[in-house]
Amino acid sequence: MIKKGSKVRILVGKDKKKEGEVIEINRKDNKAKVKDINIVKKHIKTTKEKKGGIISKENFIHLSNLTLVIDKNKTKKSEVKK
Repeated sequence: MIKKGSKVRILVGKDKKKEGEVIEINRKDNKAKVKDINIVKKHIKTTKEKKGGIISKENFIHLSNLTLVIDKNKTKKSEVKK
């Protein structure tokens, strides 16, 4: 099960075969944001509080396009010590 903080690999799209960490999940739409993956440009209008311009940020990816990466070092104890 994919959850926040999990390490995942991208299966399709422009970032195919890249790995990253899940930073946000939207369970309602079955989508997740992965750190430094699926970067899009967002145009922000200038306001009194913030400066405007073009910023880059992560966008959501559907959970069916992600697979969980299992670390071999972090597996449960499979051997019984004698």
